Amino acid sequence: PTSHTPSSSLIDNMGKRTKKVGITGKYGVRYGATLRKLVKKIEIAKHSKYPCTFCGKVKIVRLSTGIWKCKQKGCNKTIAGGAYMLNTPSAVTVRSTIKRLRTMQTEAI
Repeated sequence: PTSHTPSSSLIDNMGKRTKKVGITGKYGVRYGATLRKLVKKIEIAKHSKYPCTFCGKVKIVRLSTGIWKCKQKGCNKTIAGGAYMLNTPSAVTVRSTIKRLRTMQTEAI
């Protein structure tokens, strides 16, 4: 009786199920490649963790649309942000513009 052991090449490839599609593999061949690529970018941003501005740990996770929460035990802050990412590009632009205008105002005084 010989024991059946999988080959080492099979074990090396077991964790990697998709080469390109990643998280959007669940859609199969539906909806078109371009839409799946857009959804992939959004879903990766949605499921990733972000750094907390209060405690500094990378513990902020998405609870629901636009609601983000720090899962650090001592922090536990809830933040309003973007629907799929914590800081949207337009919010970053607005924040930098406000900062620039505020510095210009203080210099004028």
